[in-house]
Amino acid sequence: MAQGDKAKYTDKQKRKADHIADSYEARGVPEQEAESRAWATVNKDDGGGKKPGGSGRGKATGHPAAHTGGDTGGKASASRTPEQRSASAKKAAATRKANAAASA
Repeated sequence: MAQGDKAKYTDKQKRKADHIADSYEARGVPEQEAESRAWATVNKDDGGGKKPGGSGRGKATGHPAAHTGGDTGGKASASRTPEQRSASAKKAAATRKANAAASA
């Protein structure tokens, strides 16, 4: 398969890449760069084309690019003492109250 040939990608992977590229273009990324980033994301998610042929076919996908945030959340909060969390919550409440009063 020639470099850049998308024959081994499924229709879903192609749609996904188009959608990602459109999103990048809407944010001002040049068209060629947006397409390159989109296919890199599809490859990271799925490990390349899923149609039969070549090595690695039939492998399950874990969608790593789509789930990077869930594993790391909460560590900073968990390492703080209850007193620190309470002080932070009180400060946030005071800020919300002040912002509401300023906008009213």
